Amino acid sequence: MTNAPITLFAALLGCLAAVNAGYVPDDCMHCICVVETGCHMPDPLCHMDVGSLSCGPFQMKRNYWLDARLKGGPLMNDWQTCAASWTCSEQAVNGYMERYAVLSRLGHSPTCEDFSRIHNGGPNGFKSPATLGYWALVKKCLTGGPELNKVDLGQLAKNHTKLG
Repeated sequence: MTNAPITLFAALLGCLAAVNAGYVPDDCMHCICVVETGCHMPDPLCHMDVGSLSCGPFQMKRNYWLDARLKGGPLMNDWQTCAASWTCSEQAVNGYMERYAVLSRLGHSPTCEDFSRIHNGGPNGFKSPATLGYWALVKKCLTGGPELNKVDLGQLAKNHTKLG
């Protein structure tokens, strides 16, 4: 019985960690953000990309946001308002990945490569050769150590195929 408070405390800590932890690991989330915008809130917030607007630090499209809401909750009830919020933008990426980057679809536990390629190429981006260049940029950021922001964003224009 003397271990009960310790066990309860450990269980509570585990629950709190699960509530605060995002589905996408922090380093992966950061590098997707770096590749998208240098991880800066863009000004203007949105720009035209592959025929539709992409907004915020993760260059989220409206349909991406709509899909993300199915797992991520209301997400401020407005796509561009969400895209203008760092917190909501990250919640949207996590919600989108909770929907599409899952064991049952991938055949394995999701990796940063899967998250990156799905973010860039939509639900099936993880198996599209068109997203390999995007993944190479995210991977370069991940292996960049303290110089994560040295990703060549000029290459992004050549490799950016976001469909989601």
